[in-house]
Amino acid sequence: MITETEKNTAENIVKDTGLKHIAIIMDGNRRWAKEKNLPSAMGHKKGVDALKAALKACHKFGVKYLTVYAFSTENWNRKPEEVAFLMDLLANTIKNELNELHENGVVINFIGDLTRLNPKLQKILYDAMEYTKNNTGVRLQIAFNYGARAEIANAVKKIVEKGYKSDEITEELISKELYTADIPDPDLLIRTGGEMRVSNYLLWQIAYSEILVMKEYWPEFDENLLAGAIFEFGHRQRRYGK
Repeated sequence: MITETEKNTAENIVKDTGLKHIAIIMDGNRRWAKEKNLPSAMGHKKGVDALKAALKACHKFGVKYLTVYAFSTENWNRKPEEVAFLMDLLANTIKNELNELHENGVVINFIGDLTRLNPKLQKILYDAMEYTKNNTGVRLQIAFNYGARAEIANAVKKIVEKGYKSDEITEELISKELYTADIPDPDLLIRTGGEMRVSNYLLWQIAYSEILVMKEYWPEFDENLLAGAIFEFGHRQRRYGK
């Protein structure tokens, strides 16, 4: 249970600790639906509401960057009808929410291999990024058809194609070729749903992130839970390997 103290101090903790970037593994949509005897689709739809709540809370508390794991490279192995539903849900969500997100200053960016998506969906995503690119509010990265190992492999390929010699390859160079090259690494990684794994998500970027696993399913996520996560972050001592 989140106390009012935790909720009210979240904004100050963000300022005091320099917390800029929160990454989230949005897990538990299907389990939430199953426990309520609802179809999986209802869990995914409720998950969209949770994302909207998280985005508004980030704005309220002063968190500049939010990166969420929406669809992994492994999710193609799910039932075709569920995959098709998730593609339609993404397209419809962007269409329905884009103007409001733009009015609230949100910058939208999709990270992952978008080339596997159908051309119509690709256009919707690229148009959304173009439409919001000059905004100055929360920067929302949506990882879609994303896998961290594939991201790193792709970065290495680009480095090779650019003709770098082996002794020129540094951690900084690899970081510059990742999908997240222009934003800071996550300070805090949250996983909902209680599973204790990172599921091929931002493996390079979370090297020194604080990790918090919540038992609540993603559809249950709201401002209070984000405040509690920030409150917990404020009591961590980050050592960066020292």
